Amino acid sequence: MKFIESKDVPGLIKDGDTIYSTGMMLAGLAEEAFMQIERSFLDSGHPRDLSWYFPAGQGNFKDKGMARLAHEGLVKRIVAAHYGVGGPKLSALVRENKVEAYNWPQGVLSVMPRQVAGRRGGLFTKVGLGTFVDPREEGSKLNARAAEDLVEVRELDGEEFLYFKPPKVNVGLIRGTVADERGNITLDKEGVLMEAINIAQAARACGGIVIAQVESIAQAGTLHPKQIKVPGILVDYIYVAEPEYHRQSENAYFNPALNGDLKIPLHGLEPLPLDERKIIARRAATHLTRGSVLNLGIGMAEGVAAVAAEEGVADQLTLTLETGPVGGLPASGHEFGHSINPEVIVEHSLQFDFYDGGGIDMAFLGLAQADRHGNVNVSKFGGRAVGCGGFINITQNAKRVAFLGTFTAGGLEVAVEDGKLKIIKEGKNRKLIDHVEQITFSGHYASTIRQPVLYITERAVFQLGADGLELIEVAPGIDIERDILEHMDFVPRMDNVRQMDSALFQANWGGLKALIDKHAST
Repeated sequence: MKFIESKDVPGLIKDGDTIYSTGMMLAGLAEEAFMQIERSFLDSGHPRDLSWYFPAGQGNFKDKGMARLAHEGLVKRIVAAHYGVGGPKLSALVRENKVEAYNWPQGVLSVMPRQVAGRRGGLFTKVGLGTFVDPREEGSKLNARAAEDLVEVRELDGEEFLYFKPPKVNVGLIRGTVADERGNITLDKEGVLMEAINIAQAARACGGIVIAQVESIAQAGTLHPKQIKVPGILVDYIYVAEPEYHRQSENAYFNPALNGDLKIPLHGLEPLPLDERKIIARRAATHLTRGSVLNLGIGMAEGVAAVAAEEGVADQLTLTLETGPVGGLPASGHEFGHSINPEVIVEHSLQFDFYDGGGIDMAFLGLAQADRHGNVNVSKFGGRAVGCGGFINITQNAKRVAFLGTFTAGGLEVAVEDGKLKIIKEGKNRKLIDHVEQITFSGHYASTIRQPVLYITERAVFQLGADGLELIEVAPGIDIERDILEHMDFVPRMDNVRQMDSALFQANWGGLKALIDKHAST
């Protein structure tokens, strides 16, 4: 093992190498190495033609992480769970066919290094069947330049699986908190435990090298053995980063409430205003049960936690995040992926083992587009690839799923008057369309495994039936023909349409605890 300066990193990487790096947004990201690689390429043209695997989206949606690779010739191939965090320049690189772009589910990319580390070949999984990842759809390819088939359909014991081909990892790029003089690394200040040891082992199994970014160096023998998450025998090079390139998140260099060092008071959180978001969150919360293990997506779904807190039942639920936190309150914005006051933090890949094994009782995620077949798209819009992240793993394997979103988008304005919903201004963009642009969630696959699925909006609730979407509830004050059917591309099945509970449209609800008690007694 050798201590180096970050400026030495580009010289350790050969043209055409395959790199696997840790990170979720800026968490666990070796950002200073990204900066030096970009600088070297712009100055000398090297390293170039790299293939890069990202288990999660890495960056800040603007100019960090993946965005630093958005130069034609620097990267030849990208296999990532999420592209949106790479910012507009990376999106342009993909759209203009200047890089081979593939979008794999986050759980697949998180677990894959373990497969490579043990020389077990690629990964067999049902995750992605029926979605754009399936080679009978798009095969995870985001543009025409992505010509090689990296995903195959295989049959094992009479069942269909997807087989994801393994990469040969030349460089493992990881991050930790403290390294001792023997190269042993801790992750003490990280709010999420990414797959640092798995990537290091994968690189070692492939005959590659491991480069680690840390915050500080400790004397050999002074770190507690259980604190060490990556043993020095796996690490080839270590550099100490400048603080500006070693942030826990975009919001802060270090927040002790995110890594468990400090518990902060959560009482006094402001209730959500009575708008479309709160109505949707309340309606979704009616499906909560005592002791439920949940996953909440970013955006609209975050409102479910806020409603549960306002109704005084948050302590009866366990919120989890795909990055590893169990318990606490999911953080949002540039801290997404972290939990405030987490009870437990497990490794990223191990959380996906739990998710893929059906560990989530119910998942609440966003609804960007849905079609007559119950398919949902959250990954590609107007030809621009955003990426699926952990969406496919979560939705495909949760015991129950609810997709949450407004009925239309782009300027929607609503009001609640006398316990009734009124559409003040309709959104200009339809979300219930004939065919989604990309299948991120397959209604057909969900039907084959008999998974209960709901689609909850402020004015209507749908469920997935044998023939596709079925309208089951409308909000008080809403006319089906005027406010619903006129703003959809198709007519759903409407066998037994009920009115949504009018109590959800009152300033003060106060009915969630009674509902949870009722669920527990039945």
